[in-house]
Amino acid sequence: QVQLVESGGGLVQPGGSLRLSCAASGRPFDDYAMAWFRQAPGKERELVAAINWSGTKKVYGRSFEGRSTISRDNPKNLLYLRMDSLKAEDTAVYYCAGAETQNIGNHYPYWGRGTQVTVSW
Repeated sequence: QVQLVESGGGLVQPGGSLRLSCAASGRPFDDYAMAWFRQAPGKERELVAAINWSGTKKVYGRSFEGRSTISRDNPKNLLYLRMDSLKAEDTAVYYCAGAETQNIGNHYPYWGRGTQVTVSW
């Protein structure tokens, strides 16, 4: 199975941008569709964005389309999430997730431990 480790979180001012990374190991990265989720305190986990194995298909959660970009670098086994125009409501733990399927789906068995993003002055 694949192991996933997120990085790039931290404190960001409102209106700022952030790029999160997820490093994958253990299995061929291009065997997996990947996604970013987030969970804020007291709220349900929600999908930020998902990407198919080749990076040619992407989907975004309703709150994130237009200010988020998901991408992947298969030779480097890396998944990225860039977020712009950050708001206080974007404060959450962001998780990288994977599914051993080429196409984007709804079920992700493999998860990283998450990286905290805090948007505040």
